[in-house]
Amino acid sequence: MAVGTMIELDTSGGTIDTSDNLNMFEGYQKVFIVNGANLKVADFINTKFSTADILPPTEGEHAAPQKGTILTGGTSNATMIVDYCNAVNGAALVYGSVLTGTFDEAAEVLTGQNATGTVKAVSFTLDALPTVKPHWYDWTPMNNDTATYGTMPTKAYLGCLYRGRCVISGDPDHPQQWYMSRQANPWDFAYVANDAQSPVAGNNADAGEIGDIIRALIPYKDDFLIFGCASTMWMLRGDPACGGSLDELDLTVGIYGAQSWCFDGASNLYFWGTGGIYRVPITNGSPGALENITQLALPDIVKDELVDPSLYRITLAYDRIRMGILVCITLLSDGTNSNYWYDLRVEGFFPETYPEQCGAYSLYHYAATDSEYQDLLVGCKDGYIRKFDETKKDDDIGPTDIAISSHVTLPIIKLGEDDIEGKLKSLTVVTAGGSAGGSFGDTDSVDYEYHVASDAETVLEYILDGATPKESGTLSGTGKKSRIRKRVRGQYLGIKLENTNDTETWAIERISGEIQPGGKE
Repeated sequence: MAVGTMIELDTSGGTIDTSDNLNMFEGYQKVFIVNGANLKVADFINTKFSTADILPPTEGEHAAPQKGTILTGGTSNATMIVDYCNAVNGAALVYGSVLTGTFDEAAEVLTGQNATGTVKAVSFTLDALPTVKPHWYDWTPMNNDTATYGTMPTKAYLGCLYRGRCVISGDPDHPQQWYMSRQANPWDFAYVANDAQSPVAGNNADAGEIGDIIRALIPYKDDFLIFGCASTMWMLRGDPACGGSLDELDLTVGIYGAQSWCFDGASNLYFWGTGGIYRVPITNGSPGALENITQLALPDIVKDELVDPSLYRITLAYDRIRMGILVCITLLSDGTNSNYWYDLRVEGFFPETYPEQCGAYSLYHYAATDSEYQDLLVGCKDGYIRKFDETKKDDDIGPTDIAISSHVTLPIIKLGEDDIEGKLKSLTVVTAGGSAGGSFGDTDSVDYEYHVASDAETVLEYILDGATPKESGTLSGTGKKSRIRKRVRGQYLGIKLENTNDTETWAIERISGEIQPGGKE
């Protein structure tokens, strides 16, 4: 694992508003942050140069540096290439990469020649030694020169990198609008150039504005960019300044929010939409038709969750290690959560609930070069970053741990035919581990419950409502074959297995039972 320097995101004086939506994206070895009126950059590549005046007294003879200008130190003869400068006049900070040598004098004069402009000569004096990465600063057009480099939206809550362009959207005053920087230049938003790399905005591009409120920006490589909207889905193919087109992906389905989507390992897109969770297959760089994968398994998921975008956050992430999609629904105010694990191997949904401290605000797969650190990271309500650990038997809630309460309801069993009751004579359960050679490791005790009724729906209601079971008991752990001889009769049977104890976990290898028609034995 590489050793580096952490950078603290300054939250003082409204620099970052942690009570407001915050989204970020990476590009050019930087992280761009969109937090309403707070547009920021965390810079992990450049060296910072400071000057009291970017222009000397002979102001008319020199200019502020442009991106790409090479500057040379007058005494050290070191060179650097400019990436960004935050002022066109007066005190300024210049960020760039050192090419050769070392700038080792605080009062050194840097000179160079801009590629364009009426005045091309650049000359300014340092007022401090250069500072190495990382850096934290405002995201503005180059030199803060709006006359030359255009303007950015006053507020934004969405951002991504697409085809080398920084894409911004989510301005509350113009929710249908999108903005793109110049290709390979995050500091140029002058939507007037006519070249193929020109900055572009929705209202002045052939592709056009979106006729809906944009809620998510979803880029797929350099092939297309999906605008997920409140009630529709749109797709920008190619580059808007070079023949790109804006087409509808679906005109009846919208997306929930900025983080409620992800791609799996096969490039399928998943998102929480108007009617549930959708999958969009990507074939040969083109998206296919939307498929609602909860339509049959969880048809009422949207109604049951009843989440308000102003109060809840829904995040999706692909877990590359465990081969599934994690869907987290978190109440922002207190961390209360309702989550779903969609296992790609069995294509089944498994509901989960975490302690409030562990309510997920963000999900991110950390693709570390060292496999020991590769995992799905969960940014939680209490400020901790956590990951799933199969070796632990309790959930971490900061200074203490808490028991994991887990259960499974087996498929409802029809005991008898037509209106005739059936009878469960015995049930044989083999727990995992030990001499049984279980593949899940050793297991602790398992509690079981039998619920019976005249119809399957009532059985399920009994289990969900925590009704008193017809029969119950506890199975011992590790690799033990247990035969339950308690008998129950009825038309439908439900079996619930669970463990709610501290420092315990459980798994089942096999279950088999003996059923016979009701009546006399």
